[in-house]
Amino acid sequence: MTAIVYSGSRFAYWKITDGKTLVAECRTAGINPCFADKKATLQVLNKESVLVNYAENIRKIYFFAAGASSAARQRELSANLKEFFRNSRISVESDIHGAAIAACGEQPGIICTLGSGSNCAYFDGKKTKKNNFGLGFVLGDEGSSNNLGIMLMRDLIGAKLPADLQKRMDHEFKLDRTLILEKVYRKPNPQVFLSSFLDFYIRNREHEYISKNLTLSFSRYIETYLAPMAAKHKSAEIHFVGIVAGNFGKELEKVADGFGLKIKTITKEPIYNLLKFYTN
Repeated sequence: MTAIVYSGSRFAYWKITDGKTLVAECRTAGINPCFADKKATLQVLNKESVLVNYAENIRKIYFFAAGASSAARQRELSANLKEFFRNSRISVESDIHGAAIAACGEQPGIICTLGSGSNCAYFDGKKTKKNNFGLGFVLGDEGSSNNLGIMLMRDLIGAKLPADLQKRMDHEFKLDRTLILEKVYRKPNPQVFLSSFLDFYIRNREHEYISKNLTLSFSRYIETYLAPMAAKHKSAEIHFVGIVAGNFGKELEKVADGFGLKIKTITKEPIYNLLKFYTN
């Protein structure tokens, strides 16, 4: 059996196959090697009955993870997974490499990820080229659900939300300054908390405030990541991957048009394309 996994910081999506047949699937908490050590990784795996039931039978794992951009992080995550999947050969790559395969297969292109985090890279059809864009949820992640959450929390604490949105936030989340700062600065994995407000953005997407936040965050992403990459690879097609891009495709395309850039494809959930690629 083979497992194909695509993991952001918030969620990891698992598909388990036997040849070309999908035999099981599940979703767990995200496993990001920048934040999840061996103990945390094993806790995530042991909570999911599907993985417990199939662990002994899985012989190969293709794992694409946010935070697995360096060889050291890849080795670390592979070793941690091996503690649970003892009979498996494990291949760990970055999430943006998985996104490239999902969007391009074996064709070259510019890959833009907009999920819980954000990144951008050129894919030559085999490998993603190294860049300095992936700076994480503190220094980077423009356009991501983490960045959108930061914008929302900053305005909530500063009493800058429109009255109707403030009322909705109070009703749904009951947050105040003390609780927000505790979750961001004292609790583990603050990026998961910040990313969790994506659903609020989706439910209120027609609101002017939400629209402005999306435009600002996407503009910053394109200015910082995509525009320099597109200038360097002028003939390359542009592909977006991730839950933010998938949910706000029209808004994203409108912002890109303003920069004179055309988006070729938007893939909301890359795990399905990865499944098809590796089973074929």
